[in-house]
Amino acid sequence: MDSAITLTTDSLGISRLTLNRPEIHNAFDDALIVELTNTLSALSSAGRTRVLVLDAAGKSFSAGADLNWMQRTANSSEQENKRDAIALADLMHALYTFPHPTIAAIQGAALGGGVGLVACCDIAIAAERSMFALSEVKLGLIPAAISPFVIKAIGERAARRYFLTAERFDSATALALGLLHERVADENLKTRVEEVITLILESGPQAQVEAKDLIFSVVNKPIDAPLRDDTASRIARVRASAEGREGISAFLEKRRPDWQSDGKSPDSDAG
Repeated sequence: MDSAITLTTDSLGISRLTLNRPEIHNAFDDALIVELTNTLSALSSAGRTRVLVLDAAGKSFSAGADLNWMQRTANSSEQENKRDAIALADLMHALYTFPHPTIAAIQGAALGGGVGLVACCDIAIAAERSMFALSEVKLGLIPAAISPFVIKAIGERAARRYFLTAERFDSATALALGLLHERVADENLKTRVEEVITLILESGPQAQVEAKDLIFSVVNKPIDAPLRDDTASRIARVRASAEGREGISAFLEKRRPDWQSDGKSPDSDAG
């Protein structure tokens, strides 16, 4: 039996995590949820990953919940269903808080929980033919576990439409809603993802970890004295770090910093 996911990490630290159940449109069940969560945890602690690409084999990105799994949950107790729901919420949180940059590459349909996976990634790039739906209410269900992440991506106003209508929407609409950062011609998806990977690899890996944590620490916080002090402490620490010193030195000396295997020296200021 083929693995439900495949994972590769190359010498540059590019980890590619691929949903590999094309025969059922990469729908997931409780076993896949555990496997994905454990894989993300292992990648987080291994220290080899610079960027994580989440993609899928076959025609669909992910059709959401596997029908056989849904049938099992319908016959399970409320307590058993809560355990399953917590596991799914934990998976989404693990992806959302993954310390390194994450890219979702969407080549086809992303439904239900598949939309959740897209919303949890830092960067989402989709082929033009991709389509999306939060279709749970059609089944008498709700997109509960994924809702915090999806609403962060598309906002309350859009959620109030698409959570309730369960209608399908295309990649242009997903882009307008903020679920996607880019939509590209189908044949250009892989190329564009590689271009974004190249951009990511040009910057300091620890700085990216710090920048991502900075976002989580600042968003929705009042701009008060404690927040100002926290942000000042963060930049002071990073400026004094080995990576910060190397980056500034490389910029002034017009050379590549030591974390780059290729590319140009940095051309932006640090604030």
